[in-house]
Amino acid sequence: MKYTVQDMTIFQQQKQFIDTAIVPLVQLDFSEQALLQSSMAASYLLSLTNYIEQQFKGRMVLLPPVCYTMMLRSPTLLQNIHEELENGGFRHIFYITTDVSWRTIDAEKAIIWLPPIPLESMDQNVRKSILEDQLKQILPTFLADWNTGQ
Repeated sequence: MKYTVQDMTIFQQQKQFIDTAIVPLVQLDFSEQALLQSSMAASYLLSLTNYIEQQFKGRMVLLPPVCYTMMLRSPTLLQNIHEELENGGFRHIFYITTDVSWRTIDAEKAIIWLPPIPLESMDQNVRKSILEDQLKQILPTFLADWNTGQ
């Protein structure tokens, strides 16, 4: 499910079955040296999280990306988001990012880091294959959290 009026209407009706939130963390960097890398990482992350949402529709909600700059990156940002989502009924909250520094900023949250892959120049079949492979890497993290029975 995506954070759209139509999907959130269904979410309200079936809240007891939809217990997982996916939060893409996208770093914005407009410096001359990092702009292309930052935009490529964002494109990859959004493609991946959309693919994950398609595979688990009805179990999880894909939230809009949280965009931040280096100055805004902090445990407080994640804590505020986390509390809001927990208050909204989500028992499993995953943050997915290409920014490795989140792993050291907040080790308590379920932060999934993946290196960015430049998908934009690939044909559709190769792109889909890479997204499938990435999901296979992430799946054990989801399953382990879901199986804890929280």
